[in-house]
Amino acid sequence: MKIFISSDHAGFELKGHIMAHLQGHNIEVMDLGPHTFDATDDYPDLIPLVAQEISANRPEEFGIILGYSGQGEALVANKFKNVRAGVYYGGPVELVKLMREHNNANIMSLGAHFLTKEEAESAVDIFINTYFSGHERHVRRINKISQLEANIT
Repeated sequence: MKIFISSDHAGFELKGHIMAHLQGHNIEVMDLGPHTFDATDDYPDLIPLVAQEISANRPEEFGIILGYSGQGEALVANKFKNVRAGVYYGGPVELVKLMREHNNANIMSLGAHFLTKEEAESAVDIFINTYFSGHERHVRRINKISQLEANIT
């Protein structure tokens, strides 16, 4: 398993914590930036780095992106073919499980401002350890999403 990770300034600190957590579990993490804190950076410049990797559609690879709410980051990531980014900024962690089981999400966008380090760790663990259910209705829906991507010019 390989995890690609990126953030903007609002997610920078939590990104470092998540990276250490994953590496502590012997998971390969590719930090795509930023590598230094810059309060003026813009997430649309950073998030595509992860989305481009995940767009290659390698099932053993996931992305984690972080920002203030995670919303804008997910919007950017979902512009890329084969990317299914879900947002988590708190609440029932069952939501994280469902984004994997039902939607086969391959990127999780974390709202760093709304999560403690422990909540983020728990969400990441659930995300990377939950498998897509493969149920026919979920496969059918994901195929429909892929068809929409193919029709966008």
